[in-house]
Amino acid sequence: MSDLVVITDADLPGTERIMEILRAGGLRTRLAQCRTEDDVAEAAADATALVVQWAPVTAAVLDRLERCTFIGRLGIGYDMIDVEAASARGIAVANTPDYCVEEVAAHTIALVMAAGRRLFPLDRAVREHRWSVAEDAPAAFRPSRTTLGVVGFGRIGSRTAAHAAALGFRVVVHDPHVPGDAVHAAGHRPATLDQTLAAADIVSLHVPLTGGTRHLLDARSLARLPRGALVVNTCRGGLVDEAALAAAIRDRHLSGAALDVFETEPLPGDSPLRGLPGVILTPHAAWYSPQARADLAETTARQVVDFLNRRPVPSIVNPEYTR
Repeated sequence: MSDLVVITDADLPGTERIMEILRAGGLRTRLAQCRTEDDVAEAAADATALVVQWAPVTAAVLDRLERCTFIGRLGIGYDMIDVEAASARGIAVANTPDYCVEEVAAHTIALVMAAGRRLFPLDRAVREHRWSVAEDAPAAFRPSRTTLGVVGFGRIGSRTAAHAAALGFRVVVHDPHVPGDAVHAAGHRPATLDQTLAAADIVSLHVPLTGGTRHLLDARSLARLPRGALVVNTCRGGLVDEAALAAAIRDRHLSGAALDVFETEPLPGDSPLRGLPGVILTPHAAWYSPQARADLAETTARQVVDFLNRRPVPSIVNPEYTR
């Protein structure tokens, strides 16, 4: 009998394409809609591999998946998977790191420009028959006088920094995993996190969500930003303490934020972020284009087929696993 691949959950168009590729590779498939640990353990008890979007794959779940050897993440981040526990159990975990780099970097710059040039207040002013730029967008920036702090200099962060520099921004970068020489070579200034925050008129986050980065921007770190600064987040909602961010905007220490991701998604109806001035909200859309959607399905499915056929999978995030 062929290996079974369980798609634990998927709310994206393209799921049929994933199943088509898996079946063409000689694999059986099962589509579930798991929300809890018990859901995953029950749906995937006999699975050799998983494809996971948001379902929790914890150590307790992995203990119940005796046949599993591979987990493919339908996306870039993999904070819903206990990678350390997977490694200890000889299970490889792979993400899909390249499918939407262009889209997220472009969306980030769009949010930077929309927030910094106050496009939405100006749009609203025209619709309300006002025609006073200085009153409706008094703090609109000049790029060459504006510092963008980029936290995380991986695929998306480095591209965002390059786009911003091309527009004339001064760019300061914090990434403890990237040598300062590499940041200098790209034309930017490396700095510590505190230095980056202190210098940033706008800070943009591009790091994975881990125990060490959760609430990276909390009340203390938000206070280090200059008065009137903006926060942009197209990465993971949990990187920002939303209550602290809302308080900093209400107190006018920050002039606003542009957010595509949130601690709870969809964004709750009673979130204080909804009613704050200077805040732009988009629905976890930075990744999206029709091309990215197709690439995500294709890449995720093909790496499952490759792994189970003992072909290399370059995007395995835990090479220390043992097969």
